[in-house]
Amino acid sequence: MKRVAILASGMVTGVGLNAPASCAAIRCAIDNFSETRFMDKPWRGLPKLVHMVVPAMRECVAHAGNVRPEMIPLLLCVAEKERPGRLEGLDDQLFHDVQGELGVRFHPRSAVIARGRVAGALALAEARQLINDERLPLCLIAGVDSFLVAPTLAAYEEKNRLLTSQNSNGFIPGEAGAAVLVGPPGSGKSEIRNPKSEIGEFLCLGIGTGQEKATVDSEEPLRAEGMVQAFKAAFADAGKTLADVDYRITDSNGEQYWFKEAALALTRTLRVRKEQFEIWHPADCIGETGAAIGPCALGVGLAAAVKNYAPGPGVLGHFSAEDSERLAFVMKPSNVGGH
Repeated sequence: MKRVAILASGMVTGVGLNAPASCAAIRCAIDNFSETRFMDKPWRGLPKLVHMVVPAMRECVAHAGNVRPEMIPLLLCVAEKERPGRLEGLDDQLFHDVQGELGVRFHPRSAVIARGRVAGALALAEARQLINDERLPLCLIAGVDSFLVAPTLAAYEEKNRLLTSQNSNGFIPGEAGAAVLVGPPGSGKSEIRNPKSEIGEFLCLGIGTGQEKATVDSEEPLRAEGMVQAFKAAFADAGKTLADVDYRITDSNGEQYWFKEAALALTRTLRVRKEQFEIWHPADCIGETGAAIGPCALGVGLAAAVKNYAPGPGVLGHFSAEDSERLAFVMKPSNVGGH
């Protein structure tokens, strides 16, 4: 089986300017939602995205040891191309601006993954391939996104998808930058060195994909076919079952559709009784952050494992695109059945 380890995380969110602060706030269910005005230039557009994601990347690169950035591919997750009000330059200029701000050049196998909420999981699959098949020492996954863009807000408000005083079935727009450093199991660079934690390494055991016909804008009845496919593929890849995981982390943002999809997928795949099976959704605290939610969820899972506050060792992450794409991954520390 092809496995990789999450070695470090970094975050810049509405509740914290680094991973420890953000994860602590999410653990305590603290949010920082408030009405605000758009910020003056230059804190708009691409410069704002750069200043959100670069500190998160620096948090991770600090754990890269002697591996030079030139040997590390950067998989940069950004908004999907169909996003209303999508900023120009996300597919090319942002990558160059990030390198310029950091003062480094990343490995030629670097890429921009413009798939929104599922981009992080897709990047994890790509990182696994780069590390296992091409023998690269490390891979940096970074995601940055903002829904606080006037055309974007207007488009979602017109579709009645924003949470307002008149609409409870909507999401709170947010923005964030997040990153995780990925390496081969046993690489010895993990930040998991908490003397009170003996989890070994936080491993990705399996990844699965699926295709959903009844998308959020569709009028077809939702049966969660795509997410069920993703669940089954991830567990088959991991050599595990749903009984082997203890909680879930998802990109659900407050809209009923995503929670219904998660509930249906669970009902159709769970074959053993569980006393409890928590579902964590960081968007409750940081808002809808699009392409940043994948790395953020991985960082939250890593922190929960390191500090021993997760409901159990095994975690199922699942993510849904605005269109048909569905992704799931299975994570577990290495000393509790992870190898």
